[in-house]
Amino acid sequence: MKRRTQLKKLMDAVCERVCVDFNSMAFLFHGRRLLGGQTPDELDMEDGDEIDARLDQSGGGITNGLYLSCF
Repeated sequence: MKRRTQLKKLMDAVCERVCVDFNSMAFLFHGRRLLGGQTPDELDMEDGDEIDARLDQSGGGITNGLYLSCF
């Protein structure tokens, strides 16, 4: 992934691969929710950084996340 490419491209690819609607997912980097318009450059991401992708929840409980390498 290029450093100036919006993360929405990656997010859409993940959702398609796991057959989940985009609005049902939450993507986090260092515990903060990512926005599709952000880029790795804006977030000062480095090679090997991971994005936590998990089903968005409304309520309590624990879900297992998907761990993705950014670059």
